[in-house]
Parts: sequence; C-alpha cells; structure tokens
Amino acid sequence: MAFSTFPSVSKCSSIGREKDTVVADMDGTLLIGRSSFPYFALVAFEAGGILRLLFFVLASPIAALLYYFISESAGIQVLIFAAMAGMKVSSIESVARAVLPKFYADDVHPETWRVFSSCGKRCVLTANPRVMVEPFLKEFLGADVVLGTEIRTFKGRATGLVRRPGILVGNKKAEALLNTFGDERPHVGLGDRQTDAPFMALCKEGYIVPPKSDVKSVSTDKLPKPIIFHDGRLVQKPTPLIALLTILWIPIGFPLACLRIAAGSLLPMHMVYYAFWALGVRVIIKGTPPPKLTKSNPDPNTSGVLFICSHRTLLDPIFLSTALGRPIPAVTYSVSRLSEIISPIKTVRLSRDRATDAAMIKKLLQEGDLAICPEGTTCREPFLLRFSALFAELTDELVPVAMVNRMSMFHGTTARGWKGMDPFYFFMNPSPAYEVTFLNKLPKELTCGSGNKSSHDVANYIQRVIASTLSYECTGFTRKDKYRALAGNDGVVVEKGHVAKANKVMGC
Repeated sequence: MAFSTFPSVSKCSSIGREKDTVVADMDGTLLIGRSSFPYFALVAFEAGGILRLLFFVLASPIAALLYYFISESAGIQVLIFAAMAGMKVSSIESVARAVLPKFYADDVHPETWRVFSSCGKRCVLTANPRVMVEPFLKEFLGADVVLGTEIRTFKGRATGLVRRPGILVGNKKAEALLNTFGDERPHVGLGDRQTDAPFMALCKEGYIVPPKSDVKSVSTDKLPKPIIFHDGRLVQKPTPLIALLTILWIPIGFPLACLRIAAGSLLPMHMVYYAFWALGVRVIIKGTPPPKLTKSNPDPNTSGVLFICSHRTLLDPIFLSTALGRPIPAVTYSVSRLSEIISPIKTVRLSRDRATDAAMIKKLLQEGDLAICPEGTTCREPFLLRFSALFAELTDELVPVAMVNRMSMFHGTTARGWKGMDPFYFFMNPSPAYEVTFLNKLPKELTCGSGNKSSHDVANYIQRVIASTLSYECTGFTRKDKYRALAGNDGVVVEKGHVAKANKVMGC
C-alpha cells in the first residue's frame, strides 16, 4: 500500500479502543521531532563526556549524507557508532533511565498520544537502539512491547555495531512485527514516513502523522507518570546548534567558573554579592531577613536562627550567605572533599546518628545562625521532597527560605557523576541566577517548644509554606526514592574503605 493512501492520524477515533492494539513508530510519530540526533548526543555527552560529544558532532554530517543519499539505516548506523562505540552498556542504560526521559517527555506528539494512550495494548517500533528508548517508553508512556535496534556488545561494552536483523527500518520493521504478533494483526498502525508503510500495511488500520512545525507537545502532567527525578548535566535538548555551542563554550566557561568560585571563596562575604554581579551571576533577594544574632559566648539557653532552605544545588547555603552578607554555617552530607575545601562557609558533616546530629546542631545554634536543607537531596523539577523532621525539635527560631535558581546550559547537580564538579557546572552557565526569598519567621505557637506541635507537623507546615511561595508541589518522596530512580541504588557511596549510606537524617 502506498504511504500517501493512509489517512491522517487526526481522523483516527480514540473512543472504545480499550481492547485494541496500537503499533507506533517513535521519531516523528510518538515524538514531534523527526531527528534522533539530540538523544544520541545526550548519550554521547552524559556517558562519554565532551570529547565524545565532539566526535559525535563531527561524525553527524557523514551520517546525514548517508541518510539522504544512501539509506536511512546507513545514517543511523553512523550515529550509533559515533555515540556508543566503546561505551559500557551499563552507562548507556543509566543515561536511558535517568537522563533521556526528561527530554523525550517534552516532545510527545499530542495527536499520536491521543490514539496511543486510548489503546489497551501498546507497541513501539523504532530504528533507535532498544536499550536507549525502552525505559522511557515502558515507564512513562505505558508501552507493553518495544521493538528496536539491538546493539552488539563485547565484554559489557557496545561495539558500535548492531545485531541481526540490523537497523529496524522499512521491511525489517514489518518482519519484527510479524515475528512478535504472528497472524494476529494489530488494530492501529501509526507512522510518519515512507519507510513505515510496510508495517502499517500489516495493521487493520494505518494512519499518517504529518510533519508540522507548529505542534505543541503534550503537557507532561498528562502523561501516565510525571517527571520528578532526572539527571544529566545539559539543560537544553542538544540540537546540532546547541551541541556545537556547548562544545565551543566549555573552554570559555570552565575558566570563568574557576574565577567565579575564587571570587566567592576568597572575598569577604559582604563583597561576594557585588563580585557575583560583576561576573555575570545574578543574586535576587526577596523578603526581609532576620537581624544578625550577636553573641560573645555560647549560651545553652538561647539559639541562633535556623534557616530552613529548599534544596536546589549544594550552593544553596552559599547563596543564602551571599544574600545575608555574612557567612552562615551549614550542615551537610554527601558533599565532595573538593566542595568542602573551596566552600567560603563552614560546613559540618552529619554522622547519620540521630542523637549525635541533634547534639551537634544544638551546639552550632548556640554559637549563632545555621542553615539546613531538610529535603536531604536536590530536586530540579517544581516539587519539594519530604522534609525530615529532626530540625523542628532543636529550636523554635525557624526561618523558611525559598531557594530557586536558573541555569541555561548546565545543571549544577548530579546523582550519577562526581559531585565535586557540581559547583563548576553551575558557574559554567553563561549567566546563572539564584533567587533567595526570606519568609516570615515561624510563629512561636506553631513550633515544637512554645506551641507544643509535633516535629512532623512543623516540618510539613514549612514544606507547604515554601511550596506555596514557589508554586511547587509537595511530595512524600525521599533521597532514597531519588537514587533508586536515577542510579538504581539507595544512594550508597563507598568512602575511605567503608560504606556510607547517603539516606542520612537530614542535611544539604
């Protein structure tokens, strides 16, 4: 059947399809974008680094020439080789699970999703490597079957070549469909190009997804599962232009980041605000901070202010100090030694023992003000994770602080990589910004001591207040939930020959 004879997907009914089977192509069909370049570029950079991304970008013109003048499969083979050859399969799987879903979810085609989501059984046929797309398709789009190109491996590493039957395009998609469904013809087939016609002809109904530049992607809250946790350094989808600009910027951005970090670490804190502005780092202050507590000697009967911050990066306490014009110590965990060395403020590691940590925090509060991030880990999306409640038992001097940042090129957090690079990546952004909003001090009647409230009630109340200020959503997710989703573990790290669990009581 000629491809042009298939009707548009807009004419496909999505009512009463609960028992039907749908088979859809991915690029240009399930996704609005027809090019898989950005997603291969993400694999190249996130699993291989900047040099691998450079190699991939240099190889992409060859892939484009082969795609248009030789065959679609030849072009895709070059992309696979350039992005994956020599990489650990576990690294590719990690990127597919923790990085790609965020970018895929931002590009879901509304008309295709309308039909795809209405069917009871969902299958995706794609020329992309299955290892790269399966986590997103099954976990976030509810696909039951994913048929994609299988990559060759050797001793746990990708060779850059593919296994039989090769790249799934044209008749090979039809063969894969027959091998999976046999004589049972799927009800609906969805495709966007001539090479999809063979498998669409095997379905009882076939529909074309026409290319349109003005299509608005499906809102992520309409998908079966929201994107709350994601990893990776790149903020924007690396189109060819963005990928090239990223490569060209890093030799400029890294020295600039070092200069910004040096300014923050070496200058007196009351000068850091102005130095940051001069170096392109924007610090926006809202609300009225409490006055500085002046004490000559520690007094067990009084307490400094405990700043309760939402957690966006490990730099939250530093920008809090910048906004206040004075260094505020912070309790931390899972922070690299390098970050501690270059930090302009005092950092105190938590021990994981509740009684020991409580005594340490009380002692620090007797000496002055203190900052803490009770979420225990960062979250990039507009959500707040569950607040640990220990802090509420230690003082009634509680000031919530809503922290939010803006980055245009690199994320300043990681769950899978080396955390020592987090501040460098944040400051490598051309013009990063931090917004620090001081909220009203918690009334005495809402605290544990004077108000006789439970620590969990206080923690939940502060979480709701900060979420309301930022227009974020409160969740019950914890650090352990994040690391299980992104790294496949409970956030356990090996440090100095022993295992140190990352699911501490609280911290930054």
